[in-house]
Amino acid sequence: MPRISASKGEIPIGAVIVKNGRILSAAHNEKSNDPTAHAEIVAVRRACRVLGTWNLSGCTLYVTLEPCPMCAGALVLSRIRRLVYGCGDPRAGACGTLYSIPEDSRLNHRCAIAKGVLAKECSEVLVTYFEARRRRS
Repeated sequence: MPRISASKGEIPIGAVIVKNGRILSAAHNEKSNDPTAHAEIVAVRRACRVLGTWNLSGCTLYVTLEPCPMCAGALVLSRIRRLVYGCGDPRAGACGTLYSIPEDSRLNHRCAIAKGVLAKECSEVLVTYFEARRRRS
């Protein structure tokens, strides 16, 4: 999925939501005029439609890059049980790098976080994309 978004000129980030071993939704960053069209948000919206509810308790979100504050907030609001992400994001990471929104005890829901899963591979996809983009500019 990250390569799909890269082929469309968008940052190569992919997200998958799974429940009980079943893939509910898969998404990538979408090139649009919608600033909320991040892979995580699109995947959450699709999973909610599949389940017919806003409550994604028991679901795990797998994503290439550490979610930003908007996406981290969506994880809390949708009650995602677990987040698994590849590489951290030093510029906007809100799940352990700059902030830790899904683990904040002041919020009404928290989700477990597994960081750095396939980090090298995820990082290589992003680095390759941005190097190519800089060469084109």
